[in-house]
Amino acid sequence: MSTRYDGAPDDFLPHEAGASRVISVSDLNRLARTAIEAALPLLWVGGEVSNLTRAASGHIYFTLKDAQAQVRCTMWRNRAQLLPFRPENGMRVEARALATLYEARGDYQINVETLRPAGAGDLAEAFRRLREKLAAEGLFDPTRRRPLPAFPEGLGIVTSPAAAALHDVLVTLERRAPGLPVTIYPASVQGVDAPRQLCGALATAVRRAGMDGIELILLVRGGGSLEDLQAFNDEALARAIAACPLPVVSGIGHETDYTIADFVVDLRAPTPTGAAERVSAGYFSARDALVVADRHLRQSITRQLEALAQRADRCALRLIHPRDRLRRAREHTEYHERRLRQAVMVRLGECAHRLSTLALRLNARVPAPAVLRKQIDGIGERLDRAARALIGAQRQRLVALSDGLRQLNPDAVLTRGYSIVRNAEGHIVRAAVGLQPGDALAVQFAEGGVDVTVDRSRG
Repeated sequence: MSTRYDGAPDDFLPHEAGASRVISVSDLNRLARTAIEAALPLLWVGGEVSNLTRAASGHIYFTLKDAQAQVRCTMWRNRAQLLPFRPENGMRVEARALATLYEARGDYQINVETLRPAGAGDLAEAFRRLREKLAAEGLFDPTRRRPLPAFPEGLGIVTSPAAAALHDVLVTLERRAPGLPVTIYPASVQGVDAPRQLCGALATAVRRAGMDGIELILLVRGGGSLEDLQAFNDEALARAIAACPLPVVSGIGHETDYTIADFVVDLRAPTPTGAAERVSAGYFSARDALVVADRHLRQSITRQLEALAQRADRCALRLIHPRDRLRRAREHTEYHERRLRQAVMVRLGECAHRLSTLALRLNARVPAPAVLRKQIDGIGERLDRAARALIGAQRQRLVALSDGLRQLNPDAVLTRGYSIVRNAEGHIVRAAVGLQPGDALAVQFAEGGVDVTVDRSRG
């Protein structure tokens, strides 16, 4: 009976019983490797790690043993760098490997595809069964998830006080929402007693929510293996989260880590830092909105101030200084005085012309010179009286205008007992502020003036 293995050269197989063909050691080892790889598929092998060596190339060489046997193992660098933990001597592991034979030495070995701590398969199976059970009960239903408050007035954190995750959460909250009150409810996050402590801390947070002023609970822990995160795969904890009246946010492990608690909470964040960012998102967005509103408000106030400044400048241009008002009044008086003089001269000229005309007519009427002379004398007297009366009236008006002008004259103010004080530069001093003892001043009165020196300022 002949035996055949896939991939083996026909020349190396005994085609008939008693064949005596001789093959090389290399051919023999190649046949053995082919037979082993064909007979043993990819499988899981459990044992204890020993003789572990890490090559400079990144490959890992070790021995996997149990009480009765051992086998050499090789794990290539591209596989080893994906491990979530660091294998060590004495560690019990389960290896997913392919049995083979190293032809150069004829050593039987297995090429390891991946490693996991011993018992991880049982944990994964328990995780799957619990997830299916709770999903069937509706604990994972998305409709039961509650929205998170945009601006929580208080935040409760359930975790271990010694965990690095707590530090990451507090640093993130201090950076994004420094005014958010935080209350820590300590509990162990790893170990046999961790599920009971986590449930107790969650119950304490619910019982003291009103007293501590919390509206939201964070359940956080740093990354780790499946065994490290096993506390968050506890059924009692999952049911406690589902019954919690406050919204719960989880930040457990790394982005690729999922626990039963992550399926029950109202929001699952990929990391503890991500959980802190989610619960502080409202405050962080509001802070950005406040910055934008502050910028717009400042711009609006600046524009209003600029508009008011321009309005003040325009009003200042419309203000008239008293000196200018006096100058305009004086010019107005002088203008009317000139018009008055012109009117008087015109009137006198007209009267003189009329007088000349009448004199000519009088001279032309010779027949009654005595009567005409008498009439002329009467007319002349009336004209003289009218002229004197007109001149007197105009003079009185001129005197009245002059009196009004004198009242507007600053020198007229001096006659009422006031005086004008000037400093050494000739500028008028309006207040005592700025005067120093020893400053020279000139005081002008209605009549004359004096030079004085400041002895003491009462400004």
